[in-house]
Amino acid sequence: MDTRRALLDALAADDGPVSGPALAESLGVSRAAVWKAVEGLREDGFAVKSTAAGYVAPDELGYSGPGIAFGLDAPYSVEYHDWIASTNERARELAAEGETDVAVVADEQTGSRGRLDREWVAPSGGVWLSVLTRPDVPTARAPLFTLAAAVATTDAAREAGVDARIKWPNDVLVGGDGSGSEVPDPAAPGRGGPKLAGILTEMEGEADRVGWLVVGVGVNANLDPETLPAGATSLSAERGGPIDRRRFAATLLERYAELTASPGALDEVLPAWRERASTLGRRVRVDTAEGVVEGTAVDVTEPGALVVDTDEGRRRVHAGDCEHLRDAA
Repeated sequence: MDTRRALLDALAADDGPVSGPALAESLGVSRAAVWKAVEGLREDGFAVKSTAAGYVAPDELGYSGPGIAFGLDAPYSVEYHDWIASTNERARELAAEGETDVAVVADEQTGSRGRLDREWVAPSGGVWLSVLTRPDVPTARAPLFTLAAAVATTDAAREAGVDARIKWPNDVLVGGDGSGSEVPDPAAPGRGGPKLAGILTEMEGEADRVGWLVVGVGVNANLDPETLPAGATSLSAERGGPIDRRRFAATLLERYAELTASPGALDEVLPAWRERASTLGRRVRVDTAEGVVEGTAVDVTEPGALVVDTDEGRRRVHAGDCEHLRDAA
């Protein structure tokens, strides 16, 4: 642990001011090193206060690399950018360099994209991040990481006070209990609720093993919905005020790490996804490479296939663009 992180830990553990000499002694460094660490933290956005009695921990840790990494209960280093073309692109570069277990986070993305190369607006105020890992799992199980990211994003949104649910396979929406009884939002046709977040997964590997995997998550956090595409909303708009993006990102990363920690942990992804699903129980239309599948979504099975009851029988859909349909009157 570097001096700055150790200093923050020491300040956070104390209710009041801590003197420079006391910090130097507890950290085993010089008083000059303490001063340098404090100045470094301030440059990184940590408002460490100085009083006559010593230093006081900042009230807000800030949306920054050190801020997100501070106290993070997940095995990822955090690479933060004020702006970047694409966090997924940067994560792929790190993968090519042999890196792993890195969360690339940006305040703004200038060249982001969603599934099927759709435009994704990613201005300052959102949560844009990509997680690079090298999971020791068969390639066939890779789709579970996308579902895990959807669960993690949904849980972070709920902790922030927004009723979020998942539309197969990887859109996070506001509301929609999957019963098909509610009136669809006219601003979000085919979705079942306005969109909060999307997920894009990329990977490289052999036929039977994942080499590296990047899961990119884009969340409309503290954004004005009027600046977003039709059918989209933001966390701040839904809860009536801004969220703590640092806490949101940390919660998302911790939950994702928990769900993907081992092959056994991956076994819990599908049950968690089902509990948070907006799609199950609805009539859906899925555009696939083989044609259109229309019917009632009844389940999701490993490694993430949507099971649809159609007039011609039960179908398992592994990939496609899913639209929620209004139930017949």
